[in-house]
Amino acid sequence: MSAIGEVKIPGGKLVRVTVADAAGTRTCHIDGDFFAAGEQASAAAITQAEAVLVARLDALDAPGTAIEPWYRATVRALEPIVGSALIGANAESIALAALRAHAQRAPEAFAPELARFEAERSARIRRQWQAAQHDERTQPPLIDPRSVRERWRAFAPVLVEDSPRMPEEQMRVERAWSQEVARGERPATLRVWDWAAPAVVCGAYQSIEDEVHLDQARVRGVHVVRRDSGGGAMYIEPARTITVSLYAPLGFVHGLSMAQSFQLCDMWLIEGLRACGVRARFAGLNDIAGPHGKIGGSAQQRVPGVPGCMLHHTTLAYSIDARAMAAVLNTSAEKMSDKAVKSAAKRVEPICAGTRLTRAQVVARLVRTAREFGAV
Repeated sequence: MSAIGEVKIPGGKLVRVTVADAAGTRTCHIDGDFFAAGEQASAAAITQAEAVLVARLDALDAPGTAIEPWYRATVRALEPIVGSALIGANAESIALAALRAHAQRAPEAFAPELARFEAERSARIRRQWQAAQHDERTQPPLIDPRSVRERWRAFAPVLVEDSPRMPEEQMRVERAWSQEVARGERPATLRVWDWAAPAVVCGAYQSIEDEVHLDQARVRGVHVVRRDSGGGAMYIEPARTITVSLYAPLGFVHGLSMAQSFQLCDMWLIEGLRACGVRARFAGLNDIAGPHGKIGGSAQQRVPGVPGCMLHHTTLAYSIDARAMAAVLNTSAEKMSDKAVKSAAKRVEPICAGTRLTRAQVVARLVRTAREFGAV
C-alpha cells in the first residue's frame, strides 16, 4: 500500500513524498521540482531525509501522538539535513508532505486533527500568498547589471547555433559538454539549439510517472526524457520553443547565491526579449515572465571538476498548444495552489503574445543580443 503527499511552497517548488509498505517494511521517497545546491551532497541529503521520515512516521503511529508537536519535531530533525542542500524545498514542506501521505493511509485516525492543522497553516500563509501573487511589479535585480556584463565579457563564451537533435541526444550533449567544460577541455560555451521532436523534459528529482501522462505522450509521439538538473517538467514543441544552454566554468558564478546566478545567466535573454517588444521580467527563483504569465523557465547544475562547470539551460515558449500540453502534463491541484489561475496552460504567456516577430526573427534577435552581451 502506498500514498502520496504533495506540498507547494508559496513562491517556491513542489515537494512530493510517497509512503509505502511492502513485506512489513516502510519506505519514504522524496521527489519534486526543486534544485540541488550540489548533486552528490543533495542526493545524500535526500537519502538521509527519507530515513528520518520513516523513523518519524513510526513515532506518529504511537498512541496519543499529536500532529502539531510531531510536525515541529520532524522539521527540527530535517532542517540540518536539507537546509543547505536543496533549493526551493525545505524541512517544513517535506514534513508536511509526509504527514499528508501518512494521513491518507489512516484517515479516520488523523482527519479531524489534520483538518485543524491544515486550516491554521492555510491562514498563516494566505497573506503571504496574496502579497506575492498580486504584485506584478518587475522583480528588482539581485545582481548589479554592470557586474553581469563584466562577468560575461571576462568569460566571453563561444556562441554555437546548433542543429536540431532528438531529445535523447540533446540530453547526452548537455551532459557531455558540461563535463568537458568541467575538465577544462571545452571553453565557456553558449548554445542556441532546436529540438527534432516533441518532448517532455523532467527535472532530476521529479517522478516521471507523477509528472507525465505517459499514455498520452506515447499516442502523441512525445519523447519523455530526464535532464541532470533540478526544476520542473517542460513541455517542448520544436516549432514553438526556443532553448539555450550556457556551459561556464564555476568561476563565472563565484560568490553568488543561486538566485543571483539565475539572473546573471538570463539577464541577456531579458534584454533580448525586450528588444523584440516583449515586456519580459524575472519572476520567482528561475522563471522569465511577461506581464500576465510565464514565458519560460531555467534550470542549473553544478558539475564537479577543475575548473568545474555551471550548466544553465533556459526554455522559452514562443507559442503554445495549450490542449496538447494539458493532455501530456499531469499538473496537480497542489502545484497550482499558490497561483492566481489554476491551469498550467493559462499561466503561460508565450513570446508571440508580446511581439509580431516570427520565431526565427526572435531567435536572430536573441543571438545578436548574446554577441553584444559578451559572447564571441
